[in-house]
Amino acid sequence: MTTHTLALPDADLAYDVLGPLPTADGRPLLLMIGQPMDATGFRSLSAQFPDRTCVTYDPRGIGRSVRRDGRVDNLPETQAADVHALIETLGAGPVEMFASSGGAVTALELVAAYPDDVTVLVAHEPPVLPTLPDAAAAERAQAGWREAYQAKGFGAGMAGFIAGTSWEGEFTDEYFAQPAPDPAAFGMPTEDDGNRDDPLLSDRSLAFTTYRPRVEALLAAPTRVVLAVGEESLNLLTGRTAVATAALLGQEATVFPSHHGGFAGDEFGHPGQPEAFARTLREVLGG
Repeated sequence: MTTHTLALPDADLAYDVLGPLPTADGRPLLLMIGQPMDATGFRSLSAQFPDRTCVTYDPRGIGRSVRRDGRVDNLPETQAADVHALIETLGAGPVEMFASSGGAVTALELVAAYPDDVTVLVAHEPPVLPTLPDAAAAERAQAGWREAYQAKGFGAGMAGFIAGTSWEGEFTDEYFAQPAPDPAAFGMPTEDDGNRDDPLLSDRSLAFTTYRPRVEALLAAPTRVVLAVGEESLNLLTGRTAVATAALLGQEATVFPSHHGGFAGDEFGHPGQPEAFARTLREVLGG
């Protein structure tokens, strides 16, 4: 693995290249992106592709990447432009791409805005709430855990986030009638450290969950777009958004092993099934 920095006018993006460039077998490189996750979240998955050149990166302002634009909000359009610049810098496009969570939102915007950058996109559980039939209720649920974070800090916010993203099916009156979850029950801190800059729990990444996929542009692009969903999260929030987004594109979501982070090993303390996940990803990519 080699680590590099792409210097943009308003940000320095750190990225890692695992394997040779140009690729050894002439196949497109495999670019893996997340949000707000940095490149470390793909260590287990990329290790399953020793025969492929893989590239991972840290989105601007996250991990090793530094932003100089004077902003703290995260926008899919800005990050799509960053990934486009990275692909141009690598000089190895068009690429194949696996993108998860907010990274899948970035990737959907990338394909819509720069349709020649990607041959195949596997978009894993993009959390795009407007696609849901209960979009208003889902946005209300999200507002609840953001408000808990602003009022009481990380533990309260994360407990609300886990409870909300673990809720099965549409958000009903039963969900909203529940008492606020206890952070200790989820192993979260009960003390408030005073920070309010978490990219997941603050408003900083709200543009990702309120993003509306550009359906016409995606359908017009030459890219083969595959919406992916974990078998354990089919009826959970991000599983439902994946299924709904697939329907907008006239397809059914492809079921992958495990859960929302099913491609990961022990990176986050909630291991998935990276080997089985990688086998499915290979099949979807075509070998």
